[in-house]
Amino acid sequence: MEKINLGKIEKLDYGRNEAYKSLRTNLSFCGDDVKVIVLTSCTPNEGKSTVAINLGMTLAADGKKTVIVDADLRKSVLVGRHGITSDNDIKGLSHYLSGQEKFERVLCETDVDNMYMILAGPVTPNPTELLGNKYFTRLIERLREEFDYVIIDAPPLGSVIDAAIITKESDGIVMVVESNRISYRFAQNVKKQLENTDCKILGAVLNKVDAERVGYYKKYGGRYGRYGKYGKYGKYGYGYGYGEENLDKLD
Repeated sequence: MEKINLGKIEKLDYGRNEAYKSLRTNLSFCGDDVKVIVLTSCTPNEGKSTVAINLGMTLAADGKKTVIVDADLRKSVLVGRHGITSDNDIKGLSHYLSGQEKFERVLCETDVDNMYMILAGPVTPNPTELLGNKYFTRLIERLREEFDYVIIDAPPLGSVIDAAIITKESDGIVMVVESNRISYRFAQNVKKQLENTDCKILGAVLNKVDAERVGYYKKYGGRYGRYGKYGKYGKYGYGYGYGEENLDKLD
């Protein structure tokens, strides 16, 4: 098994660490039959991949054997954004789904205890067809047997249909929604698309929340939880887990 290093993983401050622990706890209460979880968003750059990585690390820290599957075969950001490196040439999901590589060649151990990854691999001209083929079904079946949690980082459903196809093999889906960017109408439209897949909507994560505007959390450290890598959203920190019913309250 190949080993990869996560070179740009930011250490979480108190506020964000507690938020991810709350998300982990909420997922555990969804039932022990919820193992394969898809993360999607309305649009790119809402922080979905960062949420996937940090959620995976939080689950792994709790002793759960966790694998993150980068299923964005169109425009993956995991490798570049999180500084993933390896001593060897890593094969990815697109290699496996096209029949070029075996399972053992695409599953990678990370330098985080209990956390594994399958990277996306090179961009393909037919991602929708690959994600809907028999190889993807077989992959998820095997991951179910070997891992406590399978976190699938899917493309934004508001942009492409890939996430809806992926949900057929999953137990539930979580929407990552960027605070003060996504409109109520847009979020509701994406939610309706998810409902049409018959996949259980586990809830939503409100991301990049301005910590200075969330007064309740200030007593836990003041101006904590700031991202510095999102340009104009530099003042926005990690958000908080919301149930499905709270999708109706998004602005």
